[in-house]
Amino acid sequence: MAVAGAMLASPAWAASADELAAGKASFAKCKACHSLEEGKNEIGPSLHGLFGRKAGTAPKFNYSASNRSSGIVWKEDTLFQYLENPQKFVPGTKMVFPGIKSEKERHALIEYLEEATK
Repeated sequence: MAVAGAMLASPAWAASADELAAGKASFAKCKACHSLEEGKNEIGPSLHGLFGRKAGTAPKFNYSASNRSSGIVWKEDTLFQYLENPQKFVPGTKMVFPGIKSEKERHALIEYLEEATK
């Protein structure tokens, strides 16, 4: 995990076109519940503006109390941990998703989200 964190923090970790394509493909697992459009909540909140946003604060979405009070700010390292096992990272979250166990797939998804949620 320390290596993964170092890779995320390193300026050398730059998304290639292949990684972005892999991340977009991985987002298929997310788009059933999440939109990338600003203000368009679905079963889950809109992911627009995700990076740097405090967990539980997307407008007009009814979050669990545990998510609202988590104090998490979404950035590469917190998303990397969350996407592995959302229920473990935020006990009591409403997100019923088993997680993405592959570190490579999580990295690619995060790189894609960083571009797609601006």
